Amino acid sequence: MTDPLSWLLLSLAAYLVGAVLPLLIGRCERITLRLSGLLCALGGVLGLVSAVSALCSGDVYLLALDGPFSFARFTVRLDGLAAFMVLAISLLVVVTSIYSLSYVEEYIGKGAKYMGFFMNLFVASMVALVVMDNAFYFLVFFEMMSLASYFLVITEQDEEAVSAGLLYFLIAHAGSVLIMIAFFLLYTESGSMDFASFRQTSLSTPLASAVFLLAFFGFGAKAGMIPLHGWLPRAHPAAPSHASALMSGVMVKIGIFGIIKVGIDILGATQTWWGVVVLAFGSVSAVLGVTYALAEHDIKKLLAYHTVENVGIILMGVGVGMIGIATHHPVLAVIGLLGGLYHLLNHAVFKGLLFLGAGAVMYRLHTKDMERMGGLAKLMPYTALAFLIGTMSISALPPLNGFVSEWFTYQALFTLSHDGSLIMRIAGPIAIVMLAITGALAALCFVKVYGISFAGAPRSEKAAQATEVPWPMVIAMGLLALACLVLGVGAPLISPVIANVAAALGGQQSMEVAAGALVYPGEGAQTVLSTPLVAILLIGLLFLPLFIYALFERKRLRHRHGGDPWACGYGYEEQMSVSAGGFTQPIRTMFAPLYRLRQLLDPSPAMAKGMTLTLRGATKAEPWWEEKVILPIARAVVWLGQRIQWLQHGDFRIYCLYVVIALTALMLAIAL
Repeated sequence: MTDPLSWLLLSLAAYLVGAVLPLLIGRCERITLRLSGLLCALGGVLGLVSAVSALCSGDVYLLALDGPFSFARFTVRLDGLAAFMVLAISLLVVVTSIYSLSYVEEYIGKGAKYMGFFMNLFVASMVALVVMDNAFYFLVFFEMMSLASYFLVITEQDEEAVSAGLLYFLIAHAGSVLIMIAFFLLYTESGSMDFASFRQTSLSTPLASAVFLLAFFGFGAKAGMIPLHGWLPRAHPAAPSHASALMSGVMVKIGIFGIIKVGIDILGATQTWWGVVVLAFGSVSAVLGVTYALAEHDIKKLLAYHTVENVGIILMGVGVGMIGIATHHPVLAVIGLLGGLYHLLNHAVFKGLLFLGAGAVMYRLHTKDMERMGGLAKLMPYTALAFLIGTMSISALPPLNGFVSEWFTYQALFTLSHDGSLIMRIAGPIAIVMLAITGALAALCFVKVYGISFAGAPRSEKAAQATEVPWPMVIAMGLLALACLVLGVGAPLISPVIANVAAALGGQQSMEVAAGALVYPGEGAQTVLSTPLVAILLIGLLFLPLFIYALFERKRLRHRHGGDPWACGYGYEEQMSVSAGGFTQPIRTMFAPLYRLRQLLDPSPAMAKGMTLTLRGATKAEPWWEEKVILPIARAVVWLGQRIQWLQHGDFRIYCLYVVIALTALMLAIAL
């Protein structure tokens, strides 16, 4: 049982058993939820084994079975990109499943058994989707993933959750329609729904561009890129925190995966402007996403906007990689895709950690409002430490993982700036500036988040009485915090594996991106980075003050006065603490036009107005249809029935006469 496909099938089987089990023995919700969570964790472990073995071997594994229709061949393809996606999904699934063993206890008695069903179904559909090599089944699993996640969004069943779920449902299926049209165009040209047939089909440039744009905006809606992001800041906070971690950490990456699958794997990224479009949308999403996050006080909504930001950063790397493929620039292609894929994995880890940390705070305080938190670092030390590592990772601080992937993205943009055509030399520096602004604002935002939520004094009674969360939740957050460190310090070992995936995806030769403890963007002469050395220096920097203290301890003044320091006449009061709104007030004032733009880009008011108009039209049309069509027909039937009632006399002899007349008429008709 060493074949990666066999491990993958066992993983899917574990998810399906974990989905069905709560429905079969749902009377004892506590037991079924834990069994469901353990089976989900088992599926994640098996998925990790499958993905790691496939990535280490570098081979492509295929499985093809005949389907019920000629166009629906059940074709599974576990290549480098699919294995990488299975790795990202499975890693987060294992951790969130451990976390859920304690977290879901709050939902017992509230239909929690259905949460176990939809969670396992959600994960199984994502894993099956990324390895599917047939458009028909790809769409089936895409819809299954969307529906399962929709039911997770409306778990709370309150007005906000239902409204957020409806918005998500509408935008997700609008994107699905665009994807279906793109696949239908490919089907009409290739005569098959297999992706292998799509890859071999030669499309005209206008048709290929139409397919790319349809797929880009269709999958972009699932990824939550601007301006198709309106559902994301509402749906992710509404879902349970472990579901939010999966939705934000890996489900939105299915959108990125779809863009890569169609734009690069199927269409070959033949046009330079495709990559420029992806780069442009990614840059705008990154800057606006972090700008909108700064204004939020709801911790989960803030994290959801940072998903928009990081999706933008991933798209920037993918866009540069597509430009490199189109212009036959191997270094640009590999380093761009390396930066995008590395950040895809990193974002899954640190955003999963941050959502789990936010869920831990909500587990104790039962609020998402940061203004009612504060002082939690002393009361919830393990959660605070894990959350701090997550904030440092998402802020791209060395030596953690977010720094490495953004470093590769910067290097790709630097290469684009001096090795490309005129438009590339213009686009490169603009994207670099936008990425730098994004990084600075992200650091500012998470100084606010951590300072307001965990530092200072408690801002509510529940915050003052908070205690650490149960151990399964602590262990889950600790594992992701450790992964942030490993993916950063271990970059010399990890980046070559991802580079091989990027090279195979772009049809390029394998490229050296690491040597010893160093990583470099294809050419060591340009620049090098040693994350282990950076880590050692930073650790040394922590011990430097202690060394100085020990060195000069005896030279301190012997006579020193004790007591409280003078507070300039002011004693501490709660009103003196910095608020989340006050911290970002200058930013919100400075970027007021961008916040007004958010309202213009939000599709929910227009969709709500459309729903109102539709209901109003239906309300007017229904009476008209009933009065003008249904009732006249009904009255005509009644009138006709009354007119022919005279034929019914209840006399058997009269009925026999009718039969004789009918037979006579029939015989005459035959004779004529």
